[in-house]
Amino acid sequence: MNLTIIGTGYVGLVSGACFAEMGNRVNCVDVDQTKIEGLKGGKLPIYEPGLEVLVQRNFAEDRLHFTTSLTEAAQTSNIFFIAVGTPPGEDGSADLQYVLAVAREIGQLITDYAIIVDKSTVPVGTADLVRTAIQKELDQRNVTINFDVVSNPEFLKEGAAIDDFMKPDRVVIGTEGDRAKELMRQLYAPFNRNHERTIFMGVRDAEMTKYAANSMLATKISFINEISNLCELMDVDVENVRRGIGSDGRIGFSFIYPGCGYGGSCFPKDVQALIRMAEGVDFEPEVLLSVEKRNHQQKHWFARQLEKRFGSDLSGLTFGIWGLAFKPGTDDMREAPAKTLLADLIAAGGKAVVYDPVAMDEAFKELPADWFESGKVKLAAHQYDALQDADALLLVTEWKPFRNPDLAAMGRIMKQKIIFDGRNQYEPDTIKDDGFEYFGVGRLLNKA
Repeated sequence: MNLTIIGTGYVGLVSGACFAEMGNRVNCVDVDQTKIEGLKGGKLPIYEPGLEVLVQRNFAEDRLHFTTSLTEAAQTSNIFFIAVGTPPGEDGSADLQYVLAVAREIGQLITDYAIIVDKSTVPVGTADLVRTAIQKELDQRNVTINFDVVSNPEFLKEGAAIDDFMKPDRVVIGTEGDRAKELMRQLYAPFNRNHERTIFMGVRDAEMTKYAANSMLATKISFINEISNLCELMDVDVENVRRGIGSDGRIGFSFIYPGCGYGGSCFPKDVQALIRMAEGVDFEPEVLLSVEKRNHQQKHWFARQLEKRFGSDLSGLTFGIWGLAFKPGTDDMREAPAKTLLADLIAAGGKAVVYDPVAMDEAFKELPADWFESGKVKLAAHQYDALQDADALLLVTEWKPFRNPDLAAMGRIMKQKIIFDGRNQYEPDTIKDDGFEYFGVGRLLNKA
């Protein structure tokens, strides 16, 4: 099939590369000329394991193309995926200006039956707005062209997006048109060889499914973080509680790992957007509001622990920080707990030396320039360089190289042997055996 994907961000680029890998001819369109030229040269704007090889191979084999011209791409396509950004507005609702701008341009260009697929995460009712925008352009052209608007939300985990796309748990497709349903079934058939994973439903149902899925996962994270805070106050080890409840098949172990809060481009934005949707129909989303509130508070976990150990004034103290990205496997720092930690630390007078395996370049984009200029934040070339003369290690992101570190070497270079483990990666008894003080999320702190 001949596809056009508008937007070469995370969703658009992964989708385009994976569709091309299955033999489709894919045109990826973006208004950013620099980004397009970089992609043609094999330079990706994001980090995602396996994506660079996939893009370069399919580009070299002439299945994957990059252009700034939707007009050019539309000449050979009848399926258009809208994968542009939907950033949160000031009130947390999704901003649809880019989605609707693309819809209008598609309406100006199509000459035959077309399927327009909303791949971006968009609120319930967006397909109706896209349909109206396209039809308005067709009316102005005084032409009659049939088209269908389909909702096909993505369920990609950053750090595992290629596998998620190639071997999906499910493919959700919202459509009311039989013709669109059949073409979408054909398009996704190569991803359903082992068993049928495609779930067809109404367009509005599909739009809601995406938000409900991410909000459910965010709820599990906030729930276990709430329990971890209670455990800290009641002399309970949350890790034992986690194992106890996770063994129940109705609950499971996924997304019940205590930590310093969730971040990224999906959970915070989608929970906020669903809250705004609820408020738009005069419904009080009490659970969602609590999920968001707990996550906001959880991101200050490090600040609370540092104050307990060092007091409110951190002047003269330097902290080694492992991890900037909101999760391992990505360089994405959007809404990352590390950003909250750094802001709290600096506000209290402390300094930080930070290391992350892939997000170092992103740090200069996401963090205030004056933090670097003033020397309050420095980036280290190696994870152990961040610990030189450090008063404590703050583990923020659970990258694999951080999971089993050389404690003896750490002890030799750190000023004080203290670890604040924001992801509960270490066993307190092991840490204490090497002479370290240990603070974990919901753990029995400094247990003798």
